[in-house]
Amino acid sequence: MDLFFYEAFKEEEEALRSYLKPPISAGFTWKTIQEYGVPNPPAPIISIRTQSIIPVSWAEKLSGILSRSTGYDHIERFLKQCKKDIPSGYLPFYCNRAVAEQAFLLILSILRKLPQQIDHFASFNRDGLTGRECENKTLLVVGVGHIGSEIVKIGQGMGMKVFGVDLVEKYPWVSYTTIEEGISGADVIACAMNLTSDNVGYFNYKLLKKAKKGVVFVNVARGELSPSVDLLRLLDEEHIGGLALDVYSRESELAVSLRSNSSAESEEVRATLELAKRKNVILTPHNSFNTEEAVDRKASHSFQQLFHFLEHGSFLWPVPYSQS
Repeated sequence: MDLFFYEAFKEEEEALRSYLKPPISAGFTWKTIQEYGVPNPPAPIISIRTQSIIPVSWAEKLSGILSRSTGYDHIERFLKQCKKDIPSGYLPFYCNRAVAEQAFLLILSILRKLPQQIDHFASFNRDGLTGRECENKTLLVVGVGHIGSEIVKIGQGMGMKVFGVDLVEKYPWVSYTTIEEGISGADVIACAMNLTSDNVGYFNYKLLKKAKKGVVFVNVARGELSPSVDLLRLLDEEHIGGLALDVYSRESELAVSLRSNSSAESEEVRATLELAKRKNVILTPHNSFNTEEAVDRKASHSFQQLFHFLEHGSFLWPVPYSQS
């Protein structure tokens, strides 16, 4: 076959198949590479999401890699490990609004104590359910790119006082600040940063301890930016008032552990599983991108990338990485 799609859930596979044109042939699985468990790549071009770990031994057998994600840190790691410039692409534009809307869904759900409200239906009492309105609250968006700028727009529309933090201040309608100034006054912090080798563990215990007590923290970017061990400690100290995550540190291990019902090996994954037990925490399965509209855009953009690669030997949106 010409290409193989890993981590393609049911609706995504259906969307991808709708754009697949002969004579190109493709295979599909919902599993990650490590779960699928074959010694060699099943096709010269593979497409993954963020949980697959590409074996270094595959490097000489691959002609192209497409990550169906807006981030590409996992592809950079693989290319660095194998020391080979394999043409690689990603999808920077397909889910900006979808992820931003999920971020706000999580923000409002934490502010209004939605998990506790659902839990209390059985007894129909309102004790301990008093939440907070978002209007006039201060929202700090860290990482004001394609997704972060949409979060800013929604926050402004909801009547919040919104500030952004980014190395590149490219949107004139965003009120920018520094992380030092912004974090101390924020009622809600939304992480929408790109993950790089320089910002792993950015939202660590020391930084989040500078936020006001009761702050709400939401991460829809990459889990490595906010270590679960540190978040758990801040929750235990009641410094963080509420937490919502769609992404996780050591996410590949977490996902496989949950799907296989096996024991977690790392401290980070064990901390995430402990977070899941807390009433003021919402954890979703890296699903912020998953709307009907975004899934269709993802499939369409995937084949734009693949057709361009098959014709030109390069991707329309290449991973910006070079061994040189």
